[in-house]
Amino acid sequence: MATRRSAATASDDTALTTTPPSPKEVQRAPRSFRAMVPRKAKFPLAIATSFVMASLGYSLMSELTNGELAALSRTQDTWEEVALLAGFRIVELAFGWYGKLDSLDVAMMDLLSHGPHYYLLTTFYGLNWTTAISALAIDVVSVAVPFYLLRPLSTYHTSSAAAAAGLPNRELLDPWLQMYTTAMSTGIYSVVLNLALRFVLPRILVVNYSGVSTLEPAYNASYAAILPVTTLFGIAASIFIFAPFATTAPAKEDDKITEFDPVAASLGETVWWNVWGYTVKTKVVIRRTAMIAFVTAVNTFLASYKTMYRVDAIGAAAYAGVWTFAAICSGIGLGFVGGD
Repeated sequence: MATRRSAATASDDTALTTTPPSPKEVQRAPRSFRAMVPRKAKFPLAIATSFVMASLGYSLMSELTNGELAALSRTQDTWEEVALLAGFRIVELAFGWYGKLDSLDVAMMDLLSHGPHYYLLTTFYGLNWTTAISALAIDVVSVAVPFYLLRPLSTYHTSSAAAAAGLPNRELLDPWLQMYTTAMSTGIYSVVLNLALRFVLPRILVVNYSGVSTLEPAYNASYAAILPVTTLFGIAASIFIFAPFATTAPAKEDDKITEFDPVAASLGETVWWNVWGYTVKTKVVIRRTAMIAFVTAVNTFLASYKTMYRVDAIGAAAYAGVWTFAAICSGIGLGFVGGD
């Protein structure tokens, strides 16, 4: 009897005893795709993926729309023109990558810089809206997807992530306030575009562009008519500029701004203070606004001058200037809203 009891006790002890797994048996979480790609290979991979996606997307769209967009676009006559357009696309991607932008940032930047060209084609050249939206979606997705695969989304794009990260002024990411900043950006784009349609663009389109099917949208311009377009631009500008600017924390170098003494400062220090003597937070909105203004100006100019039939440089620059001015005004307005 005692033997049976001791055997049962030993059996229970054996059942309760757990053997720790060996290091080889410990299962590690699978590495993400971002972690597997070498750091130096990420940007070249983003470029290659973007170009492949854009090429496939445009080929498919051309088949589905019977080449509607291609009928309004001229082919590049020289390798220099091809290199110019492809080169600036790489510059846009470099701005996003080395500017520490995430997938949502580059998507909004691409929408703001490529949207004006498709607005021109749909409004004055009769391009179907569905074709224009499809082409714009291809441009946006072909830059957003590579960045999404290779870089995580920034914490300032969602209020929950901002709270978890302890970002300052995260209450400014409240949905109601974001609706307000979007409405303000939309209003700025609406005013600039409406005034340009009434007083600037008709003459430019007649003198500097050819093949314009109608000027009626310019002469009959109203805020209600352009609101769907300007709302899209307002949303993009607010997302790209406001959130990262509003949640930027004060830095130690901000003390140099407040402690600056123009009497004791040298000439170089005075010049620096007058040109770039801003807080880190203010520099964020300046950089982002300048980035949007630059890519909008260059991309809109190249799209008109290098991809459309018989458009001169003056007309392309004037049209690009309208949208560049709207982007700058939007950045200034958002800077006042999110300022300290």
